Amino acid sequence: MTMKKTGVLLSGCGFLDGSEIQEAVLTLLALDKAGVEAVCLAPDIPQHHVINHCNGQVMPGENRNVLVESARIARGSIINLDCIESLDLDALILPGGYGVAKNLSDYAFKGTSCEVHGGVRAAVQSFYHAGKPLGFICIAPVIAARVLGHESIELTIGSDAESAEHIECMGAKHVECPVYNIHISKQGKVVSTPAYMLGPTIGEVAEGIEKLVNAVAALL
Repeated sequence: MTMKKTGVLLSGCGFLDGSEIQEAVLTLLALDKAGVEAVCLAPDIPQHHVINHCNGQVMPGENRNVLVESARIARGSIINLDCIESLDLDALILPGGYGVAKNLSDYAFKGTSCEVHGGVRAAVQSFYHAGKPLGFICIAPVIAARVLGHESIELTIGSDAESAEHIECMGAKHVECPVYNIHISKQGKVVSTPAYMLGPTIGEVAEGIEKLVNAVAALL
């Protein structure tokens, strides 16, 4: 029996300007424990900006690439998102981090009028319409709402009022959820968990992410 393969779409390295590293690593660990092969992907694009994670300040003059930075998390095993159609993936999971809202989209700057990177949009649409499971962690449900809101999907971002309102404005339905749990949409194979939108501990975040991965695996 061929091992199932799930794409993990990264957005850089570091929660302030890329992927939330703990969420990404916990996703990779949970997939391995579930017996699912993880395939890390990222778009080959410049980061919006680079943040000093010691003080939270933008680093003027610094330029980094999302694909190159994501390779740090993937231990070098990273594939350009442009190649996704050739990979025969069974599911796709998006960890959170501000890179989702700054690199994979411009949600951090434009809110509900945001645009999603073309390759990310196409991938999410393709998996959804093929009936393949999608997992969205932390802030990543805003991508799902922007791309699939017209499909009346259900998502959770925890209990953040502003983000929940934005999700509903983009057409999806928001469902409140604790950090250690998940929500599975009644429409489509879409699973989400709040992770560090709520925190506060890595143990609770890990519990939610493992449930999400197991739910995605069960839908394969």
